[in-house]
Amino acid sequence: MATGQLFSKTTQALFYNYKQLPIQRMLDFDFLCGRETPSVAGIINPGSEGFQKLFFGQEEIAIPVHSTAAASSMSALKQPTIKVAAIIAEGVPESDAKQLIAYAKANNKVVIGPATVGGIQAGAFKIGDTAGTIDNIIQCKLYRPGSVGFVSKSGGMSNELYNTIARVTDGIYEGIAIGGDVFPGSTLSDHVLRFNNIPQVKMVVVLGELGGRDEYSLVEALKQGKINKPVVAWVSGTCATLFKSEVQFGHAGAKSGGEMESAQAKNQALRDAGAVVPTSYEAFEGAIKEAFEKLVEAGKTTPIKEITPPQIPEDLSTAIKSGKVRAPTHIVSTISDDRGEEPCYAGVPMSSIVEQGLGVGDVISLLWFKRSLPRYCTRFIEICVMLCADHGPCVSGAHNSIVTARAGKDLVSCLVSGTLQSAGLLTIGPRFGGAIDDAARYFKDAYDKGLTPYEFVESMKKKGIRVPGIGHRIKRGDNRDKRVELLQRYARENFPSVKYMEYAVEVETYTLSKANNLVLNVDGAIGSLFLDLLAGSGMFTKPEIDEIVEIGYLNGLFVLARSIGLIG
Repeated sequence: MATGQLFSKTTQALFYNYKQLPIQRMLDFDFLCGRETPSVAGIINPGSEGFQKLFFGQEEIAIPVHSTAAASSMSALKQPTIKVAAIIAEGVPESDAKQLIAYAKANNKVVIGPATVGGIQAGAFKIGDTAGTIDNIIQCKLYRPGSVGFVSKSGGMSNELYNTIARVTDGIYEGIAIGGDVFPGSTLSDHVLRFNNIPQVKMVVVLGELGGRDEYSLVEALKQGKINKPVVAWVSGTCATLFKSEVQFGHAGAKSGGEMESAQAKNQALRDAGAVVPTSYEAFEGAIKEAFEKLVEAGKTTPIKEITPPQIPEDLSTAIKSGKVRAPTHIVSTISDDRGEEPCYAGVPMSSIVEQGLGVGDVISLLWFKRSLPRYCTRFIEICVMLCADHGPCVSGAHNSIVTARAGKDLVSCLVSGTLQSAGLLTIGPRFGGAIDDAARYFKDAYDKGLTPYEFVESMKKKGIRVPGIGHRIKRGDNRDKRVELLQRYARENFPSVKYMEYAVEVETYTLSKANNLVLNVDGAIGSLFLDLLAGSGMFTKPEIDEIVEIGYLNGLFVLARSIGLIG
C-alpha cells in the first residue's frame, strides 16, 4: 500500500465507459477547485473512437474517446502510468478481487473498491460521483482542502459525513469510500496509516459498519502506536444483535449474527485502543467537533481560511426548465413542438393522439391545417390517401421508380429519382396527380363568380387552358372511375354541403357532351370535395380557404398517398 498522498491537482483519470453526468461532475469539480487542466484525460468506450464534447467551466472542451485500453481493472493496474484503480462495480467475484489485491500490494499500487463511489482530495481531484452534486460539494466545502482525513466503507454515508465534518471542522482534506464488498482492494487501516503520513491531515475520522473484521486491523495499528494523530471512529449497525440468525445487509460484507462481530464490540475495541468513540451515532458529530477544537487549542492546527468558489455555469436546458433564463429560438414551428416531455402536434400531446384512437387523417389535420377537424373530415382525408396510393405500374411516376430500382438504386433514390432523371415524385404534375390544386382553384373561382358550366368551360377554351380535373385516358362516360364514385358517395352521405362537387358534376355533364372521355377524374373529385370540406366544416375563414388552395396543400395529399405505392 502506498504510504502517502494518492491524488493532487495534476492527477488525471481515464474514465471507463462513457457516462456523461459523472464525467461532467468531475470537470465541474475541477473548475470549482481552480485546476488548470481537466482531471479526465480520456474516456475508454468500447466500439467508439473520436472525441466527446463536455464543459470545463464555460469553455467547451473535446476529450479523447478510445475504443480499447485497460479494458479491465487488472490490465489497468498493469499500465505503468496508472497508480490507482477505483472499481465502481459491485459483485466482483471474490477470486478476482483477491488477485487484484495481491497484484496491487506487490506492485505498490492502490485499489479503491470494488463497490465504491470512489474518493476525493478536496480542492484537487475526485473520482466519479463521489460527494454527489456540485451543490453538495460546495456545502461540504470540498472545493478547498481542510485538515481531516476520512475513510468509510459506505459511499452514501460518506456524503453525509462530508457534510457533518464541514459543519464542525475546517473540512475534508481527503475522503475515501473503500466499498462494501467482502474483499476490498484497500482497507480502513490502509488509508488511516496513509493519512498518518500526510502532513496536511491533522486528524482522522473513520466510519465502519457491522460485518467483517476490517476494523480490528485499525485497532491493532492503534495499539502498536503506528498512528499518532487523533482518530474519531464509529461503527454503525447496532441493530445486529436483534437478529437471531445471519442476515445479509446492503453490502456484501455486512452481515449480522453467526461468527460476525457486533458493531458494539468493534466500537469498544476501538475505544480501548485509544480512538475517540462516541456512545451513539447521534453523538458522532459532537465527538468530531471536540477533537478538532482540542487540536486548535493546542496549536497543532490552524483552521483553513475560507475562500469563495467560482460560480459553476448552469446548463442552458436546466436553466430554461427552472425558469431562470429564456432563449430565443432559431427555428419556429407552428405545427409541432418537441420541447416538453413529449412532442405535440398543433398543441395536442402525442399520447393524447394515441389514447383517443386518432388516425392518419387526424394527424394530417393537425400538421397541415393546425386544428382538429371533425371525424368525417379526417376520414375523408384517409379515404383519399387509400384511393390514391397506387394506380398500376404504367403511370409515369411508377414507371420511373421501377426503372430506377432495376438500375440497382436504393429505395429512397427510387422514390425521389426525379433529381437527375425528371422521374419519380417530380413527374407529379398537371397530367399525373398534380391537378388537384388547379381543379380546386378553377372550380372555386368559377362557382364563386356565378359562372355557368358553359361559361366556365368556354372561357377556359378561349384562354387555351385545359379544364383541370376533367378528362381521362381510359375512363369514359359509360365507364366511370370507381374512385370518383366512392368519394362522391361518401361526401353525399357525410358532408353538410357538396355545392362545389355538384358544380364539378355539372361541368362534367357539359364536357361529356363534347367528348366521351372528358369525365370528372379523381383529381377533380378530390379538388372539388376538399373545397366542400373546407367551406362546410365551419372551421376555416374565407382567406384561409383561399390560402390553402393557392399554396398547393392538395397536391401534397396526392404526393403523400402515391409515395405509399411507389415504395411498394
